[in-house]
Amino acid sequence: MTTPAAEERAERRPFPYVAAFLAILVFAALIALGTWQVERLHWKEGLLATIDQRIHSTPRPLSEIERLFAEKHDVEYWPVTAKGTFLHSGERHFLATWKGDSGFNVYTPLKLDDGRYIFVNRGFVPYARKDPATRPQGQVEGEAMVTGLARNPLVEKPSFIVPENDLRKNVFYWKDLSAMTATAGLPAGAKVLPFFIDAGAAPNSGGLPIGGVTVIDLPNNHFQYALTWYGLALVLLVVAATRLRNRWRGPHEESGS
Repeated sequence: MTTPAAEERAERRPFPYVAAFLAILVFAALIALGTWQVERLHWKEGLLATIDQRIHSTPRPLSEIERLFAEKHDVEYWPVTAKGTFLHSGERHFLATWKGDSGFNVYTPLKLDDGRYIFVNRGFVPYARKDPATRPQGQVEGEAMVTGLARNPLVEKPSFIVPENDLRKNVFYWKDLSAMTATAGLPAGAKVLPFFIDAGAAPNSGGLPIGGVTVIDLPNNHFQYALTWYGLALVLLVVAATRLRNRWRGPHEESGS
């Protein structure tokens, strides 16, 4: 029989409905977060497979990349070839680092045969070599053939912590194609293609700019994140089950003593 003392203690311990409700909510949230990370994992794996397929494909003519952009507004990492003449006076300088050195990626307008332009990221120059006069050998004259990767434009500043571009000093902190176009000294009414080309690693005369600086670094940690959320849900479940078991066993153990 249950002793009066045990019954009194059981009456003093009402079922924790509020705590149980909160535990259910937290458990559901943890499961939802884990499931979201699994979905992100599948999305990231698909994206990485797409990028890998693109960068290892045969370079396409610029006209084909234009068609792709017009249809899908996405030409990221498609290999492309373009032919034209560099307008070196229109260099735009994007603040960057390369192998631990600070400096700039040099974006130069390439005038195409039909009179239009496309900005080509010719590669990296150290901070002290920003001035083209310090690297005259790399200023290719005449017609040039460029092979590289097409890159999508940015429609807005990627984050509020990114500084505004310093157009007066020709220092860009984000790749604003419209600002590059407006400040490069292009002829009035010049048409500029709505994407970039990152030049490949073919060496430039004099060694600068250093081509092939495209960095494809998309971390894929979603599996670990999913394990973390599901693991926390499991811990919460074990803790809640233990508390309920102890609560249920307490009066029954006392009743059998």
